[in-house]
Amino acid sequence: MDIALFSPSSLFAGDDDSTPEEETVGTRQSYEERSHEFPGMELLIREFSFHQLNANLLWPGTFAFAEWLLQHCSWLKGRRIIELGSSGTGALAIFLGKSFGVDITTSDFDDEEVEENIAHNCSVNGITPVLPHIRHVKQYPNLIKSLSFLLKSYKPKDEKAGIDLALPQPAFLMSWKRRIGKEDEELFFTGCENAGLAAEHVGSRVYCISPRKTSQVDQ
Repeated sequence: MDIALFSPSSLFAGDDDSTPEEETVGTRQSYEERSHEFPGMELLIREFSFHQLNANLLWPGTFAFAEWLLQHCSWLKGRRIIELGSSGTGALAIFLGKSFGVDITTSDFDDEEVEENIAHNCSVNGITPVLPHIRHVKQYPNLIKSLSFLLKSYKPKDEKAGIDLALPQPAFLMSWKRRIGKEDEELFFTGCENAGLAAEHVGSRVYCISPRKTSQVDQ
């Protein structure tokens, strides 16, 4: 299976790195629907006014990552994609689906309201049937284990002929917030390094995670 993995853009702030005002955990969930300008299109996105698990509002980094992907669309050709981590409102996945017609799956916290909101945003923006969705638990060590397994065990084969195919290797593209926190940053990047993965800086706050090339020193 050919998989391109993308990070949760809804969690990554832009240049201002501002954070929406937090409310108490007991606040009732509510929504606000807004129009957002993405490259070449306008999307109507319903966002949570407050949600104790979800990032709630679209960050400026969502649009910056969308621009980067548009400029590097060759990364998307011939791929099946999972937005691994937290898809937030599903806005980035919807943009990619409408722009390139790619096969994309969203993922987010194990929460019914988040999943239903992504499905709602798919429907109002003409994505039918809605994008497939996976619920998960946010945890860096398990994320790294998943990445390591997917990136290292990928062996495309022609099932009928039983031969390897020259298809593009999977990649994990990640937009990293400048002030996401030194502790989290060290935990993730050090964890990737310990798992034999390399992080390459490929754009403004955009990294590509891939298996580290084996050198004579590693052997």
